[in-house]
Amino acid sequence: MPVIDRITSDPHILDGQPHIRGTQLTVRSIIDALIKYRNCERLLAEHPELDPEDVRAAAEFAANHADSRLAC
Repeated sequence: MPVIDRITSDPHILDGQPHIRGTQLTVRSIIDALIKYRNCERLLAEHPELDPEDVRAAAEFAANHADSRLAC
């Protein structure tokens, strides 16, 4: 399933934050969890409603929408 089919945004759900369709998990929360856990397996264990493609979609969405003003 393409990213566009997994990520959704609705002003009436989660204040319009992009999230995985059918869940209350925002793209931001998934990326934050990946940083915290450092691996996908722990994230998937804590959120069985997700599958690996959801996590990949969140990462791809975040990368495609990263603010170009951010610097390392």
